[in-house]
Amino acid sequence: MTTPWVSDPLLEQLAYYRARAAEYDEWWLRQGRYDRGAALNAEWFAEADQVRAALAAFHPAGRVLEFACGTGLWSERLLASAEHLTCLDGSPEMLALNQARLRSPNVDYIQANLFEWQPVARYDAVFFGFWLSHVPPERFAAFWDLVAACLAPGGRVFFVDSRHEPSSTAVDHRLPEREATTLRRRLNDGREFQIYKLFYEPAELTRRLNDLGWRFEARQTEHYFLYGSGSRADSLKPS
Repeated sequence: MTTPWVSDPLLEQLAYYRARAAEYDEWWLRQGRYDRGAALNAEWFAEADQVRAALAAFHPAGRVLEFACGTGLWSERLLASAEHLTCLDGSPEMLALNQARLRSPNVDYIQANLFEWQPVARYDAVFFGFWLSHVPPERFAAFWDLVAACLAPGGRVFFVDSRHEPSSTAVDHRLPEREATTLRRRLNDGREFQIYKLFYEPAELTRRLNDLGWRFEARQTEHYFLYGSGSRADSLKPS
């Protein structure tokens, strides 16, 4: 069951995440179609803990902006150290779930298409979880220009994303070759969508970001996650 009424790939990607909102957490919690058995699930959660520890060490403090905040799985972590958190997502369904999860007066919400949005404030830290892989390759540099535009002097960035690992996705999903830029995803009700999904290697991603003027280090866990942190090479600490 496909969605031929969506002609723009980016709109189809947004439609997918709107439709997926109510079942999104099943992926992270290894439930339903994402349950890969006790051993693989345990490895997933252990590696997720590694990334959470790295984020805690990064300590996103002050004014923090989260791109593609989703249901709030990472927003909770950010709120633990942020003075104020701004959560941005193109899906009102995701934002509603996020707001219900956090229920905090220290969070603002913005519904916007990230490929059209421009910041009106600057932030001490920007975070995005499992979003970079959905940025089309031709928009890579423009996306990082947007990240830079969101940062206050001395501002920092942290991200986490997926490695090319077949057991990370649903049992009825098939990963394409690593070099592919799109794939098809299926919902619990059988509807299918085509989305962007790019997989990066740490060394190559670090090199590309350095070429764009970032001081960045990307790392990976053994099987499932790519993550990293950095700042603009020309960023100045506030005086």
